[in-house]
Amino acid sequence: MAFKESLVEAYDLYCKANGIAWGKPFYQRYDRMPKIPSEEKLNMIIANASRKFALLLSMMRDLGTRPIELTWLKVRDVDLGTGAVCITSAKHCVGRTLKLKTQTLAMLNAYILKNKLGQESRVFAVDSSSISEGYRRIRNRLAEKLGDMSLKSIRLYDFRHFKASMTYHQTKDLLYVKQLLGHKDLRTTLRYTQLIDLGNEEYHSATAKSIEEAKKLIEEGFDYVCDLDGVKLFRKRK
Repeated sequence: MAFKESLVEAYDLYCKANGIAWGKPFYQRYDRMPKIPSEEKLNMIIANASRKFALLLSMMRDLGTRPIELTWLKVRDVDLGTGAVCITSAKHCVGRTLKLKTQTLAMLNAYILKNKLGQESRVFAVDSSSISEGYRRIRNRLAEKLGDMSLKSIRLYDFRHFKASMTYHQTKDLLYVKQLLGHKDLRTTLRYTQLIDLGNEEYHSATAKSIEEAKKLIEEGFDYVCDLDGVKLFRKRK
């Protein structure tokens, strides 16, 4: 809708400048908050994708990027040791450096090695429309296989929305989420956080008896809850 409005406004200015009469259409914009899917369902889609798409979707889940931003990513933009990724932002947003989870980084290293990609190679040499079409095929095929039509409502951009909402849920730091998403306007970030209700969600639970076990759980997205009988308790939204 915003794209159509921009075209109309641009053409209206052209008509005024050239004395052309026309009936300017009016577009009524309806605002709708994004619906955030569960991590469990996102991981189900990833698990049923090809290796290439599984990597791409895992990176979107970990980093909260737009699909087009991953099509610009080159091997040299990634620190293959630490998982730090330098993102060139789309939509006139701010560039940022984000970090992959350990499992996703391992998938990326294996992918680069298998495909013999050099430092100047694009990680995903496709356009964003191909990513969207491929994702819809994967998602719809899984929905039909499982008989779960709710999967068809999960959009590709929901991987980005999931990262934003979960990061805010964990940190309660709106400015940090703004930086993560590359937004220039804080009001845009608010769309992904202000109406997120996680009060009735179910959780996976896990325990850690050592620093290494706790570190691994945190890297996997688990939140620390408390200590009980010398064991640290963690949870993660399903």
